[in-house]
Amino acid sequence: MAKNVKRDENGHRKFGILDSVSYAAGDLGCNMSFALKGTMALFWTQVMGMGLWYSVLLIIVQFWDAINDPLIGGIIDADRRKYKRNKFLAYIWFGSIGLIVGGACCFLPFPGAPTWAKAIIFIAGYVVWDAFYTIANVPYGSLLSLISKDPADRASLSAWRSIGSMVGNMLPMVILPFIMYNEDGSLNGWKVFLAALIMGGLGFICFQFMIRNTEIRVDTEVNLNEEQPKFNVVEALKNFFHNRPAVGATIAAMGMFIGMQGATTAVSVVFQIYFKNPQISGIVQLFAMIPIVVFTPLARKMVTKYGKKELSVVGAICSIIGGLGLFIITPNNIGLDLIVYILCQLVYSLGLGIYSTVSWAMMGDAIDYNEWKTGKREEGVVYSLHSFFRKLAQGVGPAVALVIMNSLGYVNNAIDPETGAEIIDVTLLSWEVAVNLRVLVAALFLVAAIMQFVGLALIYNLDKKTLTQMTEELDARRVVTAE
Repeated sequence: MAKNVKRDENGHRKFGILDSVSYAAGDLGCNMSFALKGTMALFWTQVMGMGLWYSVLLIIVQFWDAINDPLIGGIIDADRRKYKRNKFLAYIWFGSIGLIVGGACCFLPFPGAPTWAKAIIFIAGYVVWDAFYTIANVPYGSLLSLISKDPADRASLSAWRSIGSMVGNMLPMVILPFIMYNEDGSLNGWKVFLAALIMGGLGFICFQFMIRNTEIRVDTEVNLNEEQPKFNVVEALKNFFHNRPAVGATIAAMGMFIGMQGATTAVSVVFQIYFKNPQISGIVQLFAMIPIVVFTPLARKMVTKYGKKELSVVGAICSIIGGLGLFIITPNNIGLDLIVYILCQLVYSLGLGIYSTVSWAMMGDAIDYNEWKTGKREEGVVYSLHSFFRKLAQGVGPAVALVIMNSLGYVNNAIDPETGAEIIDVTLLSWEVAVNLRVLVAALFLVAAIMQFVGLALIYNLDKKTLTQMTEELDARRVVTAE
């Protein structure tokens, strides 16, 4: 006998744990593919021997991002076709198929190829992966504002999305270092390629679970018989930059990803040559996520009591304190230094955990803010522009970090005897270089925390009182429109 499903007054399944878990599965699916982006710099410098050329190529593909994200977001918003369930779910389904192989395209291991061929392989692979990632990720992020309009429900969805993201980062972070490295600590290109294929397949499974169990409760469908204004990209950009919550949340997210992605390459090398144990890097970073796990179950009640903006500002301050602590170095005592590093990462992650559990709900509120101020929702455009700037930080951050790393001594200094390709042999890097990179890691995390504070405390303007006012006025408008 089928179990009775509780329904609300509109006939929708009542919001519950299934909504949160299925939404978390979506970000788990995204991160099964995305988590390997942190390995990209290592792969293209240590396996493919591109060195500074990789930084140049990474910046070039950001121009594709500049077209890709807003373009796809605009296409989704302009799509007025009637779908069986929801157009966002349809786009996610299509994007999830492409991600099965899209991620692996970025890790085709041909170190003996000429430089121009490597450049083509990288650009083509990145473009394919990024297109499918955007097709899946932009509508996924927009879904949060449609699953429920209740602030507490949105906080729950955001918190569970953080869990999905965290698990999606943790699994590769812990498992992949044991798979990708050879016994001498060098990276194995073919193992990275295989791992990318596996991650894509797991991501597809997660997306399918989310799609099957997502309930849309906020009706924003337009009347297809009414003539709709044409999409104006200039107007959409103008609206975005006048949307203070969207801009503030975007600056904070850029800071978060500069810390997470910009420092990833430097952190990996630090564990290779400073702590001299690359295999434990994932375990240490997993340990640093404990505060996020602890705070996530409390997010819903804390948001209800204090508000999203108020909580996230406290989190940014914690991250600044942790970032400052990472500058404490005891280079003559690696064991003690590792303990100090882990403790400061815990403090930093506490702040990051507080912010990350409400960050996606803040973007859902920013979409509502756009409707509140302009009369247009434009979910796809608002989220895609947020995604674009976030991915800009994800791309430019590692590129700039790699340039700084090279200036500090992380340079090509060896030739592969089998292929003749120039590679980075970390065993030849000096202790002075290791210490410099250790300081760079601290600096990157601190800059990230400061950006979060600026975006959340000084720009984002939806405090608890304003959010309540906005929600009430939007509800009143929708009732009038429906009548």
